[in-house]
Amino acid sequence: MTQLFRSGKLGELAWLTHGFSTRLGGVSRIYGGNALNLGFTKQDSRVAVERNRELFLIELGAANGKKSWPLVSLRQIHSDLIHRVDQMPAAPLAGDGLVTDTPGLILAVQTADCLPVILVDPKRRAVGVFHAGWRGTVKRIVEKGVGEMRKHFKSDPRNLLAAIGPGVQSCCYDVGEEVRTKFEAQFAYASSLFREVKESDPVREKYPLLFLTARAPGHSELPVKLFLDLVEANRRQLLDAGLLAKNIDTKAPCTSCHTELLFSFRAEKGVTGRMMGAAGIKH
Repeated sequence: MTQLFRSGKLGELAWLTHGFSTRLGGVSRIYGGNALNLGFTKQDSRVAVERNRELFLIELGAANGKKSWPLVSLRQIHSDLIHRVDQMPAAPLAGDGLVTDTPGLILAVQTADCLPVILVDPKRRAVGVFHAGWRGTVKRIVEKGVGEMRKHFKSDPRNLLAAIGPGVQSCCYDVGEEVRTKFEAQFAYASSLFREVKESDPVREKYPLLFLTARAPGHSELPVKLFLDLVEANRRQLLDAGLLAKNIDTKAPCTSCHTELLFSFRAEKGVTGRMMGAAGIKH
């Protein structure tokens, strides 16, 4: 049985189909038994991925074994490029966001630590899906997504609902100092998105005298690890774009903590499948 996460908020809309896939309930063998890999990775076979995508669409209610809704995805490039679509594109689109108000299409982004974000306008019956890693977040992909929905569908941000799907969370997302520098150049609140943790060393803690050096104080300090709260970074952008806090669902689990359930590029050292965050409008 293919297992999906669904947002309680979005699930109340009868005209919407949506879901965030897990690694469970597919036919891929390469990432552990019965994995639902939805990305054409170099390790997996195309046949397995196509069957997995079919199973995913069935679980979404967008396929019945005979006919499937077109699945519109992207060649993702960690950008702020967002495409409006009203049919299956003739050639794959490069970018990291899709919006539509056309029924019968499934819009999807692929993830394995980056955040999948779904935006829905219940009044205008329009949807958007976005791929937000740290690079896309610095480029304000979800904030620009709200702007695209305003432009194309006359969406009022106060009516929009958002669901942030499974991704790497602040418990596990250690990044380099250059990432903090980029955020600080863009966001006044950047410092609140990062936390510093000194790497612990039990030997050093037990025998501090062994580590006393003749160097100036501070030079033998343990290195600091820096953790980014990517979920909060995207929540803040949605708030800044005009969404109401109560309309943003951030309940999804951390990919890196839950590799039994989710794919994590970091935790699995790059050899892993891809999940999808997807949404569509029923006929």
